[in-house]
Amino acid sequence: MAGKANVGLAFSAALILGGCVGAGERAPDPQASGASAADTSACLAAVAAQTGNSVSVLRSEVSEANTLVMVGVGPQQAPWRCLVSGGQVAEVMSMTDEGTL
Repeated sequence: MAGKANVGLAFSAALILGGCVGAGERAPDPQASGASAADTSACLAAVAAQTGNSVSVLRSEVSEANTLVMVGVGPQQAPWRCLVSGGQVAEVMSMTDEGTL
């Protein structure tokens, strides 16, 4: 019974988060991310604004100072790093080696 409640809760969270996501962004998967919904949404919005492309959460790591949210950009899911705390983005940076392009 608890498993069904967790699935229902995750589905409800996904529906709620769906309203927080702008064009070209995918809602964060609440099971794939340790970051809060506010932090995840802030990072998705910041990376989407900087790249002008579709974005999705690859993974996240929560710490006391900042939460790291790795964001995939575009069809190839190019990795971007976002540092965020309390819904406030501290840094957004591409993790691709642009010198080899």
